[in-house]
Amino acid sequence: MVRKITRDELKGMIESGVRFKLVDVLVKEHFDDEHIKGAISLPLNELEQKASKLLKRDDLIVVYCASFECQASTKAAEKLMSMGYKNVLDYKGGLKDYKEGGMPLEGQRFKREGQSCQACSAC
Repeated sequence: MVRKITRDELKGMIESGVRFKLVDVLVKEHFDDEHIKGAISLPLNELEQKASKLLKRDDLIVVYCASFECQASTKAAEKLMSMGYKNVLDYKGGLKDYKEGGMPLEGQRFKREGQSCQACSAC
């Protein structure tokens, strides 16, 4: 069974310097537009072909998708575990929950809008 984590747990991991791979499983175009700062793109439909190039079996991996309603992160976590990755966590709230918490984002959207890295006016 996949362990789910909250925004606060993810924030704590980032702030404490825990080494992990943050994986955005949405389509590449969405990732290019906006993603959680520091994330890598590994779309769900490319997982089997590209995971071994981007992830090590012993990495701590946190996957996320669009929101609580999106099932892509859960499917990705289950797929990675079936492929032999042992340390996989599902940030179920995803991009929407992260943005609602005012957490830092990056991507083309922010370059177009003249913002730095956040989805709010705090920058």
